[in-house]
Amino acid sequence: MASKHQAAILPQKGGPLSVGERTTPEPGPNEVLIQVKAVALNPVDYYQRDFGIPPVPVYPAVLGCDTSGIVAKLGSQVSGLALGSRVIALASSFFQHGSPDYGAFQQYVLAQADGVIPLPDNLSFEEGAVFPLAVMTALTAWTTVGVPLDTKYSPQDRQAVLIWGGASSVGSFAIQSAKSLGFTVYATASPKHHDYLKTLGAHAVFDYRAPDVVSQIVDAVKKDGVDLHIAHCVVNEALQPTLDVLKETKGNGVAKVAHSPILPPDHPTLDNTEITFNYPPMDPAKRDEHISQCFHGWLQGGLKSGSIVPSPGIQIEAGGLEGLNPALDKLRAGVSGIKIVVPI
Repeated sequence: MASKHQAAILPQKGGPLSVGERTTPEPGPNEVLIQVKAVALNPVDYYQRDFGIPPVPVYPAVLGCDTSGIVAKLGSQVSGLALGSRVIALASSFFQHGSPDYGAFQQYVLAQADGVIPLPDNLSFEEGAVFPLAVMTALTAWTTVGVPLDTKYSPQDRQAVLIWGGASSVGSFAIQSAKSLGFTVYATASPKHHDYLKTLGAHAVFDYRAPDVVSQIVDAVKKDGVDLHIAHCVVNEALQPTLDVLKETKGNGVAKVAHSPILPPDHPTLDNTEITFNYPPMDPAKRDEHISQCFHGWLQGGLKSGSIVPSPGIQIEAGGLEGLNPALDKLRAGVSGIKIVVPI
């Protein structure tokens, strides 16, 4: 294996990315070196490129979180993976003090073994790349509001959730994961995505632009006779209508909302309702355990059984590392119900 490789490097705040050479790193004891075959793009990638948000602690930086590829080297303590095998990986410098060895946008990347699992033979590298950050964000929302990932409600428990923003990448996995936990799932999305979200496990989907969307959801919940006091706001501008629904459905109990976008200081509130920013545990040991639960537990098990599928649809952009800037520009301009993936 070569001692150098190509990477899309962010030289300073405000971008653009430029392709250059980096030294190929060696994996630590609990790390995997992956030859990258595809990366999926997330809004955080262009926020970091264009605005330095969330803060980029080290320049030059390598961005990116979502990858799939081939195991090139294994750390001494890694088990369950083989050299040359196909994998899905959360490869992000975010929890590694910004070290560019861990950013996905390069030909070889280091990843923590907790966030690396086998890529099933029936999925392409492009399909495999869509999972990592969206799965972790969707699952972290449940633990944020006190729902363990091994929860298994039965229909008799009549537990329901509301997912506002179901057609997004995170929203699609929020639906799949809520279904797997046993919830009756109510979601919002543009009408063109409604049928697709039902195939992922949504019980009912509502047009978030409808002027009476709140009363539509409340009426459906009451008609179905379920208990709705938990919600996940996946997108901006979702908190007020979500609270309007919960006000009518939560009864006398405490309602809980996981909020994935940054919570503005003056955000709306509701009596007897906890609104929490969706974020994994701050303690590194607890976070590693949580990442392992998300990947080695929920995702690997769901892929094996076939109950979890790549979502939403994929839009492949060509150009490899050189194609990342235009692909990020497309994502920033706005997409609906798709995930942009770039083969490397």
